[in-house]
Amino acid sequence: MDLSAISPTLLVASLMVAATPILLAALGELVVEKSGVLNLGVEGMMITGAICGFAVAVETGNPVVGFFAAALGGALLSMIFGVLTQFFLSNQVATGLALTLFGLGLSSLLGQGYVGIKPPSTPRLDLGPLSDLPFVGRVVFGHDWVVYLSLILCVAIWYFLRRTRAGLKLRAVGESHDAAHAMGLKVRAIRLAAIAFGGAMAGLGGAYLSLVRVPQWTEGMTAGAGWIALAIVVFASWRAGRVLVGAYLFGGVTVLQLNLQAAGVALPVEYLSMSPYLITIAVLVVMSARGTRRSLGAPADLGKQFHAVH
Repeated sequence: MDLSAISPTLLVASLMVAATPILLAALGELVVEKSGVLNLGVEGMMITGAICGFAVAVETGNPVVGFFAAALGGALLSMIFGVLTQFFLSNQVATGLALTLFGLGLSSLLGQGYVGIKPPSTPRLDLGPLSDLPFVGRVVFGHDWVVYLSLILCVAIWYFLRRTRAGLKLRAVGESHDAAHAMGLKVRAIRLAAIAFGGAMAGLGGAYLSLVRVPQWTEGMTAGAGWIALAIVVFASWRAGRVLVGAYLFGGVTVLQLNLQAAGVALPVEYLSMSPYLITIAVLVVMSARGTRRSLGAPADLGKQFHAVH
């Protein structure tokens, strides 16, 4: 065992990369749940975004176009969930789980011709002398544009939810859709917009996995990242700042485990492999306990169906 082989600079820089796809998906799900909708299909939207982004980036040779395609693919898939739950009033938990299974199957079908292909690279931003600074240069100024976009989105979502009229309307719908409807707010339209945004964010997170972090297409490559994102939203008490901390902590655990294994520490990889399933159980338990949800700060109408009264 040689712990001196672990570079603190590379460790911190790597955890930011590892946390980015989870952070993007979790921020999207935060907005969705703030509107009162529980979408457990994050995993399916992420894997769909991963193959859509990968395929378009390979075909066009432009990773930026690939990220846009991933966001569009995730948003379109989320609209299936949106229509079923908001217009046909299907159960949100069951529909979300079905969406994940559908996304996994669809991505497997679409990705058959892309196994073993290398996508165009997403380069780090050149920030001049800042990138050459010791430690800080690599950790803070040595990343690609998606890492910085995720941090900007975190601040923007916090500001949107806490400081804007539109954010107030979205939170009002999540707290009491009946009261919001009585005030003249278009509950379904607001929730559908939130669902589409959450799908686009999950798609971006999936594309980051296939285009930057891996980078390659592998069937089932999200490996539970969507469930981790769901859990982070719950345990962050539905606050954007805590979502950022939670995503970075999980990214740190993932990277640290890999570094410890490289240093010769006997740490079975199975422990990390089983974590998504344990977290799934924990999320479902928390979501089913009304008192627990309220104590954590969940929206009052989270998961409830809205029946419009004309």
